[in-house]
Amino acid sequence: METLTLSAPAKINYLLDVIGKRPDGYHELRMIMQRVNLCDEITLTLTSTPDIRVFCKSKGVPDGPDNIAWKAARTLLDRAGSRYGVTIDIIKNIPVAAGLGGGSSDAATVLMGLNELLKLGLTDHELMETGRKLGADVPFFIFKRSALAEGIGEKLTPLSKMPNCWILLVNPSVHVSTAWVYKSLQLTITRELNKLPEFFESIEDIASILSNDLESVTIPAFPVIADIKKRLMNLGATGSMMSGSGPTVFGIFDSFSKAENARREITKDTGWFAATVETV
Repeated sequence: METLTLSAPAKINYLLDVIGKRPDGYHELRMIMQRVNLCDEITLTLTSTPDIRVFCKSKGVPDGPDNIAWKAARTLLDRAGSRYGVTIDIIKNIPVAAGLGGGSSDAATVLMGLNELLKLGLTDHELMETGRKLGADVPFFIFKRSALAEGIGEKLTPLSKMPNCWILLVNPSVHVSTAWVYKSLQLTITRELNKLPEFFESIEDIASILSNDLESVTIPAFPVIADIKKRLMNLGATGSMMSGSGPTVFGIFDSFSKAENARREITKDTGWFAATVETV
């Protein structure tokens, strides 16, 4: 049967404003989302029997229907009325539950890959509509561009001119529940949003808008996040912030060598996960 191997990139948030809570229980957001080239590897193999199997050796990643990649496959196979099944092999390079969108990216990649393997001819817009039902971040990875994301994250506006950056990702391997973070967030009654630049010409422009409302919950509970931010700035980052609901922190650097020097320094005595990546 046919096999296809694809890369599923991680994301970071340059901006994460929580505007308010919606009647449906979700939060209204304003985010600037950027893909980076730290990628999971997804291999899809069509099978002649209609079952779905997921194989992943990473701790904390379920192999069955609880895996969002499994749900993505089930959704698309059902939509297509396909008699085929699929085996999904996942090699995780993106830390699990890290604020980097790894699960959402895997699901988006499964949707795009099965669309190709099954020759369904679905447009990106159609795949994004399907992905939105799986998770708020899934459409972004199908969009495949830097974006201003609004609503719950599904309203995407392309940001065509974003400077390439070297990013150092640092994850201290503490568990942060996204649901707990949003539940614990104290929203102000009135909120005036910062005005965003019309264009981002430099990494300094990006650093100037770095903001994440969720830090107000996560940092008091996990002070190591603030420590990492400070260390990255001391090691030459132009800006540093927590991504998503954490616990991953990123620093923006103007060269690969500066980011790599910081990576070597920050991992000397910590055992933390750290990776130098580039925006895509």
